[in-house]
Amino acid sequence: MSQQNLPSGAGEVAEQYPDVWNAYAALGEACAKSGPLDERTRRLVKLALAVGARSEGAVHSHARRALQESIGAEELKQVAMMSIPTLGFPAAVAALTWIEDVTEK
Repeated sequence: MSQQNLPSGAGEVAEQYPDVWNAYAALGEACAKSGPLDERTRRLVKLALAVGARSEGAVHSHARRALQESIGAEELKQVAMMSIPTLGFPAAVAALTWIEDVTEK
């Protein structure tokens, strides 16, 4: 993700601390390439991790990027539904609303 596409907080860190941002971005890239998962699967896993962390901003970001990568809205919503047994109903509903913030535009 280019610095122009970053959310405001991350963009400010990237601008103020480019060495830290570049190292962080390189770590993310290395982690993504550390195994056999394809890009589509990695995006869904990242969305699920964001849901599990209850990070609204990260859910928005990964949902938006998933749509840009031709992953369907219903697939994204299924990630939220799959979180019910592990995270509980309220957390899943919150995640679903965050996904719908992006998919229902």
